[in-house]
Amino acid sequence: MRSLVVATAFGATLLSTAALAQGVKIGMTLSSTGPAASLGIPEANTAKILPKEIGGIPVEAIVLDDGSDSTRGVANTRKLLTDEKVDVIVGSSTTPVSLAMLEVASEMKTPMISLAASAAIVSPMDDKRRWVFKTPQNDRLMADAIVDHMAAAKVKSVAFIGFNDAYGDGWLNVVTPALKAKGIELVASERYSRSDTSVTGPVLKLMTSRPEAVLIAGSGTPAALPQKTLKERGYAGKIYQTHGVANADFLRVVGKDGEGTILPAGPVLVAAQLPDSNPVKKAGLEYVQKYESMFGANSASTFGAHSNDALVLLQAAIPVAAKAAKPGTPEFRAALRDALEGLKDVVYSQGVVTMTPDDHVGQDKRARVMVTIENGAWKLIPDTGM
Repeated sequence: MRSLVVATAFGATLLSTAALAQGVKIGMTLSSTGPAASLGIPEANTAKILPKEIGGIPVEAIVLDDGSDSTRGVANTRKLLTDEKVDVIVGSSTTPVSLAMLEVASEMKTPMISLAASAAIVSPMDDKRRWVFKTPQNDRLMADAIVDHMAAAKVKSVAFIGFNDAYGDGWLNVVTPALKAKGIELVASERYSRSDTSVTGPVLKLMTSRPEAVLIAGSGTPAALPQKTLKERGYAGKIYQTHGVANADFLRVVGKDGEGTILPAGPVLVAAQLPDSNPVKKAGLEYVQKYESMFGANSASTFGAHSNDALVLLQAAIPVAAKAAKPGTPEFRAALRDALEGLKDVVYSQGVVTMTPDDHVGQDKRARVMVTIENGAWKLIPDTGM
């Protein structure tokens, strides 16, 4: 069922009369319900704050809810492409759903911008992934930041607990060699489901290994469960989370058990705390102010920003593609893919992007900072805007 239709526009370059008449259709499938709802809701909300027209170029954004489910995500993608005949797909909110969706997008030769984190969505590059881009930071970029922080804190042993799906797989795959390179021992590894209501067994197993730190590789509110269980069982070591928890819903659910948590995040999460020299600060503040003016103070999150940043990429790419072909055609979709791949030095709320044929994320260390939770709020760890 269509949950939201927003008429909007992107780009500042005037197009031909034919292109303007046709307009561009963006299909978004997001996890507005289900375990990943705390990610998908702000992503869908972001569509509501977009202007109706920029530079005279009309764009219709059609937003569907996939319920955090891969089967629904695939069905939504097919509906958007076959029934709505969209020019680009944006979504979904999680790695498993995005991995399923990319099969359809590549089959129908339509560019897709994922809002999920795993590098597996865009690499290794192949004939399918050449159609796929993403805005969240790669897990490897963030894992390196975590391990660097651990090394600086002289942590010698780490236990891992993560989702038993592609998100957890991706994190375990990238953090294991990063820990080894820094001489930090991975002493235990456990997994759990996004829908689990108890993780006492896995947590007790982790604690028997007496780790100096625990890394929880989850996203959204389900990532709070292992942390709360660790605290209930008296764990007193350092707790690290991934950038998958960077929203107010996680803070609400984890409560006092979140104090002192350390994680990497996109700079938008602490935009107001960034130094003025940070090139991302202005874009981050603009997004936060626009979002919170509609949805309330402290409502902005990195997940809504991922949605915003996908649309910023399209703002830069659509005018280029429209010079080559008419929207609504296979030629336009191919031209839009090429335009996205050719973007250089695009500043958005989470970093500065330069795409290449082999890199469909295009970020560098400017896309991450380290933060902690202090008095129930996000606080920038100084000198970590890398």
